[in-house]
Amino acid sequence: MGHGSADRRSAGELEADVLAALWAAEGPLTPARVQESLGGSLARTTVTTILGRLYGKGTVTRVRAGRGYAYTPTEDAPGLTARRMHSELAKDEDRRAVLARFVSQLDDEDERILRSLLDAEDGPDRPAGGAAG
Repeated sequence: MGHGSADRRSAGELEADVLAALWAAEGPLTPARVQESLGGSLARTTVTTILGRLYGKGTVTRVRAGRGYAYTPTEDAPGLTARRMHSELAKDEDRRAVLARFVSQLDDEDERILRSLLDAEDGPDRPAGGAAG
């Protein structure tokens, strides 16, 4: 690793910054365009590495653009957060305990939202008869 300021930030923070740039874009972005939208705070090689990592995780897709690629997120921010929450939940054998702890720590507004979503059972974002996948 080099000694630039980007190296002192976690990989997760850098990925979040790159994803934010992609979500704000009207269409696919090349690494150079991502770098520009981040104000040049990251080296182009760093941006390219991060995009490659995100592509490997399935978080972004890519299409040929000249000699390189242009990238697009596969999900919006809420979709990615939901996927991460499912991933964390799947790591624990006692899902009931994890969910109980999660629910007990919700503030009143979040609890109201969750109740309304659960009461709606077959809401618009959930296929009838099963969980979203």
